[in-house]
Amino acid sequence: MGEQDRNLIERLIAWRVGAAMEPTPPNETLLRVQQPFYDLLTRYWFRLEVDGWERVPDETCLVVGVHSGGALTMDAWTLVNAWHTHFGGERVLHGTAHDVLMAAPGLGDYFRAVGVVAANRTSVTAALAGGEDVVVWPGGEVDAMRSWRKRDVATLGGRTGFVKQAIRSGVPILPVATVGGHDTVFVLSEGKWLANALDRLTGLKSTLRGANLPIISGFPFPLAVEILPAHVPLPAKIRTELLEPVEVDDDPDRADDAVYVRSVYDRVQADIQAGMDRLAARRAVPVLG
Repeated sequence: MGEQDRNLIERLIAWRVGAAMEPTPPNETLLRVQQPFYDLLTRYWFRLEVDGWERVPDETCLVVGVHSGGALTMDAWTLVNAWHTHFGGERVLHGTAHDVLMAAPGLGDYFRAVGVVAANRTSVTAALAGGEDVVVWPGGEVDAMRSWRKRDVATLGGRTGFVKQAIRSGVPILPVATVGGHDTVFVLSEGKWLANALDRLTGLKSTLRGANLPIISGFPFPLAVEILPAHVPLPAKIRTELLEPVEVDDDPDRADDAVYVRSVYDRVQADIQAGMDRLAARRAVPVLG
């Protein structure tokens, strides 16, 4: 693939994402229509448990966690839906998604309709400034596509942008621990070597911001490369816990203090890992819970 083709793809993505940079309220009609399906899914397929609602700050917050399960991060979907249900739609939690997903025809339109915003500084800042909560998964594709053997490892990818975002927006961080999402599909290999090989042929790695091309085993394909969703999530039990909020310095200059930012990052990651360890200890058998 030539430089001209890559530039065209980058412009198309930027155009699609830029056209919806400002967060929009979720489409209430769509949420009502899909809610019975989500109720069945969370109650019977994933047997979702969410604890720690009493720890949610009264003020706007930046929710930070991990998400798992390859291209279909059901622990992320179930968290946002549980938040909507718990607060009766009175308190909006904007999910976030990769620019490539937000730019995809159909899928990106659906995301925007249910309140998802692009995982970039402009969109997240606008939502928080509007008094609405936002959830981010700093580990991104490295987190979602991690090996099944690392399913209980808190993976934030060393990305400290969420700490700087909380400082600049003057909001606390609400860490979230979750396990079970990575039992909905078995990631046999993270596929870094495959992503690198594809990049040598196409040069799209930086454009699509994808470090991994995981090799998965799931239903209906016992073996597949998950470039796009290539599996139906297994009925794994998902356990989620909202943890104690982490207050940050509201002096914007602290966002440039690398030592301070790293200390907050390390605390959030440690809290999430401790929470995941507690939740994982309750799992008797993978998938079955």
